[in-house]
Amino acid sequence: MAPRRLAALAPLAVLLLLSSCLAAAPATAQQSSSIGDTVVFWGRNKAEGSLREACDTGLYNTVIISFLSAFGRGSYKLDLSGHPVVPVGGDIKYCQSKGKTVLLAIGGQGGEYYLPSSQAAADLDDYLWNAFLGGGRSGVARPFGDAVVNGIDFFIDQGATEHYDELARLLHGHSNGGVMLTATARCVFPDQRLQAALVTGLFSRIHVKLFTDGRCTWGRRESLEKWAAAYPDSRIFVGIVASPEADWDAYMSHKDLYFDVLQFINKLPNYGGIMVWNRYWDKKTGYINGDVF
Repeated sequence: MAPRRLAALAPLAVLLLLSSCLAAAPATAQQSSSIGDTVVFWGRNKAEGSLREACDTGLYNTVIISFLSAFGRGSYKLDLSGHPVVPVGGDIKYCQSKGKTVLLAIGGQGGEYYLPSSQAAADLDDYLWNAFLGGGRSGVARPFGDAVVNGIDFFIDQGATEHYDELARLLHGHSNGGVMLTATARCVFPDQRLQAALVTGLFSRIHVKLFTDGRCTWGRRESLEKWAAAYPDSRIFVGIVASPEADWDAYMSHKDLYFDVLQFINKLPNYGGIMVWNRYWDKKTGYINGDVF
């Protein structure tokens, strides 16, 4: 069956009902819309357009550049799926001037990363600080020039679990905690790869992926409630795919997203908003659309 566009999945009457229901949800000082903040991953398909274009849509509060996909073996690899790297620095500054938060995700869905030792964690901290954050040291290239990302997202989807807690503490130690730390976790609680890092209490946000894991096709609400209860000082984001082409089993229409998840989760005191995977699919389908949400 050909993938169905959102308009076919959610009749206008349902979308209007959803919008009305969401508008009634309580907002926090940091929420810019009725569904909370909206986070999008950028850098996974050249056809998604530039980082600047993503920020100019006005649909996202935070854009996560993805990924620094290789580390732990003495070398580092920034994989932006064919995007030219040189313009990204200027785009980061532009997005930040628009009030957007720009993060860099480490890890991803490849298998070229791990932290085999405490020294490897220290080396990665040093590299991130000097290549992308507020540092700068001779011999360490800055792919984005003098642009400084707001923080680091831990998207640790593969490999061993050790030493990410050490990395979090080291990053947090710079600039008296001025480096924002977020995590993108698997839906099933707990996520063994991130558990030790999250226990540090240093992560301001946790994006819980309701996709790429068949165990979360059911029980989404229960898993999110466990995440929220376990980390009350972190804002919990509902991670969704913007197209059935990205993950057919995990995709939710607006109607399903509201009635299965949001009407319950957005009442939690540490609900943060929605994380959408990814800019390419969202551009293609228009899922995160200001006229609907």
